[in-house]
Amino acid sequence: MIHELIGNLDVVLETLVELAILFLEFVGVGVVIVTGIKGLINYIHKNPRTKLLMAEGLTMGLEFKLGGEILRTVIVRDMSEIFIVGGIIVLRVALTLLLHWEITNEKKEESEAEEAK
Repeated sequence: MIHELIGNLDVVLETLVELAILFLEFVGVGVVIVTGIKGLINYIHKNPRTKLLMAEGLTMGLEFKLGGEILRTVIVRDMSEIFIVGGIIVLRVALTLLLHWEITNEKKEESEAEEAK
């Protein structure tokens, strides 16, 4: 009886986590696509903030994707999957940090340009 209940709860948890992962991945991809389209429009209009807006949008998309990867660790069953998910998380965190650095530099350059005016 208890083993059956635990088995059912495991199935419910796994299904819930897989749905949440799918949702977060979908939102992340959507954010990146919208950011890319807006970035292209800003580039065509020669908006000086294009680089900053792209970096902010890509960072937000990566945050959603990272959330999905973190949730994926809940349903991982063996060590090889853990290493793969861990590697993906490390790469996404590195990309996020790089984009945050880019955003900081762009904002600094923007404020310096405004002070020079």
